[in-house]
Amino acid sequence: MEKFDRLEGVAAPLAMINVDTDKIIPKQYLKTIKRSGLGEHLFDEMRFTPDGAEVPDFVLNKPAYRNAKILVTGKNFGCGSSREHAPWALLDFGIRCVISESFADIFYNNCFKNGILPVILPPEDIEKLMDDAQRGANATLTIDLANQTITGPDGGAIRFDIDPFRKQCLLEGLDDIGQTLRRSAAIERFEGEMKKQRPWV
Repeated sequence: MEKFDRLEGVAAPLAMINVDTDKIIPKQYLKTIKRSGLGEHLFDEMRFTPDGAEVPDFVLNKPAYRNAKILVTGKNFGCGSSREHAPWALLDFGIRCVISESFADIFYNNCFKNGILPVILPPEDIEKLMDDAQRGANATLTIDLANQTITGPDGGAIRFDIDPFRKQCLLEGLDDIGQTLRRSAAIERFEGEMKKQRPWV
């Protein structure tokens, strides 16, 4: 998993509440177990018409936001089914941070497991960042995970809270497998002892 330390980039404003995982990545794209290639179908039913043409008014189709790295959105983002393809699609598109008033629990947990930082902020901070994001490509945000701050284009900083363990995992680029591999020596010692004590297993 790629480390997350400091991220600077354009923030796309998606002023919608209750964006569910089927909106993020529709069910017809869940057949793959590969994490790559899903970005082109991110928000598919909002980004494209049924015949595949781009919807020009959708935020990620606008020139200023085609390379957005941050998404500022409404509350209860990632609700619905528990598909891990949702953070895969965001990450493959290039989104490394999603900022919202609240997230669905499973989506929130899946973000950390895939190197995406989900930031929870109060409504007044969301409103400020949404306003910043609506300025387009000239208004970049800087996310500093180590110091837990978001700095806007005017230089003002907003602090956010995050679980210390999850923060450290992102800073070190450790998913569940990575965390396990860090303890490989202890696991091998344990397995060796078990073979001695229970050779029949």
